[in-house]
Amino acid sequence: MELLKSAGHPEEIFALLQYKFGKSAVLQSKCSTKEMPPTMRRCYEYLNKTSRSFAAVIQALDAELRHAVCVFYLVLRALDTVEDDMTIPLSRKIPMLTQFHSNLYNADWKFLKSQEKDKVVLEDFLTISHEFRGLNKSYQEVIADITKRMGHGMTVFFSRELNTQEDWNEYCHYVAGLVGIGLSKLFSASGLEATVIGQDTDLANSMGLFLQKTNIIRDYLEDIIDGRVFWPKSVWSKYTDKLEDFRALENSGQAVCCLNDLVTNALTHIPDVMEYMSRINNQSVFNFCAIPQVMAIATLERLYANGKVFQGVVKIRKGEAVRMMSEATTLDNVKAIFRHFILRIQSRVRSSDPSATRTMAAINAALECTKTEAKYDTSDYYIPLYMSVVLMVAAIAWHYLNLFSNYSY
Repeated sequence: MELLKSAGHPEEIFALLQYKFGKSAVLQSKCSTKEMPPTMRRCYEYLNKTSRSFAAVIQALDAELRHAVCVFYLVLRALDTVEDDMTIPLSRKIPMLTQFHSNLYNADWKFLKSQEKDKVVLEDFLTISHEFRGLNKSYQEVIADITKRMGHGMTVFFSRELNTQEDWNEYCHYVAGLVGIGLSKLFSASGLEATVIGQDTDLANSMGLFLQKTNIIRDYLEDIIDGRVFWPKSVWSKYTDKLEDFRALENSGQAVCCLNDLVTNALTHIPDVMEYMSRINNQSVFNFCAIPQVMAIATLERLYANGKVFQGVVKIRKGEAVRMMSEATTLDNVKAIFRHFILRIQSRVRSSDPSATRTMAAINAALECTKTEAKYDTSDYYIPLYMSVVLMVAAIAWHYLNLFSNYSY
């Protein structure tokens, strides 16, 4: 139970209760599917069905931008589903990916032979492409262009390994950096953000790389079990001859050194993240961008020097995530959250670690760009279970008392 996982963190319990009772303004949906045309309504149904993390923040966006981002997500989800489907032979998959963008203008295209869990976005691509063609032309151009570039990029590493850190950056660009670039162009096209947001593709790309590298580092075990390698060889080969050997407990020392090396690389993107966030003006866009970024830095803190990465799943508590979502609404608050987790990483850097010097350089650069008077603290102590129960009961009672006091006869 998520409340019990946050038993030693009362601030998380309150955040969870607010979220549970729909009091989280940050994730308050601004769209009513009941008032939508049937095809758009289905798009939002597919969004909620296929997205574990983005559905809520997309639906909290303002105005027509919300629909454009929803369609953009579904188009890329369909493209990604083709890439992930191992039952499609490469001889067919490669042309499907490189030509996928053309399906956006084909009212009859759909694919019924996928075995992936998100196959519905391919089976009913007619609905998604219909809504795409109903978008403003400026949105269509962005989505079609990114889909084309990503489709091509997905095929590049079918015949190439991730050998160097440059390869790693290139791969992350294709699968996440282009998403950041596309979203930034949509923000600008909507008029909610300045033109420079869509023009500065380097910053937008770096936002995506920060998220993707965090996911790749976290998912080591899952990927190894599935026979996939996304850690760059130039890094892991410094510590082992075979990447899968990190699973063995006797190799935990070298495994953690490699892990820290990659976390250090991800930390170097933080100055770009802060610069990008400082340029965002619209509140819904700010929330949309900030939430994944604060989740990433919290995850990196949990990953750093943590041998459990090689034995299971390492993730942040839901209560922790909900609290960050509710507080990451201003630049100063985002800086405070980043700074909190950066300092926690700093406290665990050991001079004996091969990457220590580079890690401290990345940390110092991150601390420099996250200076703020705002505070973000987490209680890191154990409190008796009965105290947590008291807090939960009090919060629930407070919620219902508010409902009662607002009721008028």
